[in-house]
Amino acid sequence: MIARRTLLAATIAAPLATPALAQAPWPNRPVKVIVGFPPGGSLDVMTRLACEQMTQRFGQNFIVETRSGASGNIGAEAVARAVPDGYTIGTVSMHNVVINPMLFTRLPFDPEHDFAWISAMWDLPNVVCVSPVHCPARTLAEFLAWAKLRPGGISYGSSGVGSTIHLSGAYLLGRNGIAGTHVAFRGAAQTLPAILGGDIQVAVDNLASYTGVLADGSIRGLAITMSERWPTLPNIPTMAEAGMDNFNVSPWHLWAGPAAMPAEIQHRISREIRAAWADPALQRRAIEIGARLTGSTPEEAKARLKAETPRWAEMVRISGAKPE
Repeated sequence: MIARRTLLAATIAAPLATPALAQAPWPNRPVKVIVGFPPGGSLDVMTRLACEQMTQRFGQNFIVETRSGASGNIGAEAVARAVPDGYTIGTVSMHNVVINPMLFTRLPFDPEHDFAWISAMWDLPNVVCVSPVHCPARTLAEFLAWAKLRPGGISYGSSGVGSTIHLSGAYLLGRNGIAGTHVAFRGAAQTLPAILGGDIQVAVDNLASYTGVLADGSIRGLAITMSERWPTLPNIPTMAEAGMDNFNVSPWHLWAGPAAMPAEIQHRISREIRAAWADPALQRRAIEIGARLTGSTPEEAKARLKAETPRWAEMVRISGAKPE
């Protein structure tokens, strides 16, 4: 009798227990998106745009968290070491996982094994920037001639050792036999005032961080590192037009999670990114910011990283860039 009552009680209770054991669908709480560079820079701006879109599509907040420093390596490490439940992902720069392994003998993460790639996100061309107050040059050729005559050379800024901005600046000066001192900042929010104040003479920096000051004339753009002119800044020539062939540099960024992140979450975010980026209005908004939206499958993102490694290895070699 007691056994029958126990069995009956268990049978009645079983349906009540099932919901408690079932895992709630992802996402059922906010998703943290880590950025390895300071607020106000191009990565921060573009990541916030992406988070805005994902918040609308998933019905949960995608919240930016800044972990800046060490040329983006601190943020990348935070992504790699996060709990792989889909609630911590991040914007990882291509230079963190392609270029930095060529420049740093030790990294706090393994680029090959510590990440789950979600999607390519955007390309960010660089632009050669000078101050019209402190530099008389109006063209790239004039700048190179002016720089060669400066005793002791010039100083150029970037967002950190190993960044595409660092390599682009070193490559520009190295190809033209100009002595240059690299000055590493935490991001464009520090680099820009240094140019305006005359503390550095040039930066080959992300266009997205300079669109406003280029448009109002506070900063002069001498050339853009793409094969075609930028739609909203048509007066700035390409590097080829300015006399520098083979200088098409378009840094790009990915969304990634820790390696053990569930594949279904990777692909779900990837699908939503590609759907959002297909909107022509959003594409125009990105162009105005200074970026080209891309989007990809996780597999395509991984393949692009592999394909571009030899190219950047050559850039590192020619630039002579070294860890500092």
